[in-house]
Amino acid sequence: MIIVQGSARVDPAHVAELQAAAATMMAATRKETGCLHYSLAIEDAAAGVLSISERWTDAAALKAHFTEPHMAAFQKAIAGKVSNLDVNMYDTSGERGLGL
Repeated sequence: MIIVQGSARVDPAHVAELQAAAATMMAATRKETGCLHYSLAIEDAAAGVLSISERWTDAAALKAHFTEPHMAAFQKAIAGKVSNLDVNMYDTSGERGLGL
């Protein structure tokens, strides 16, 4: 499984606009093959802080996600509005070694 976690900062004046674009994108993304979880949440509208949380079955599903038309539309909607993006990807497909 691939886990993506991160945060973004946007101009607070654009939060409502981005929220609408994110809602459309998330609805389509959640229907994608390989999407286990997808959330882009507004953590602090006044400060323009967003959080990103995703889980994908594998890297191929995540890669395919970025080629979807709804992602192109979302990228266009947020162009020039994100001032800071900090996202990390984790591959959990290896042996967990928990002894369970």
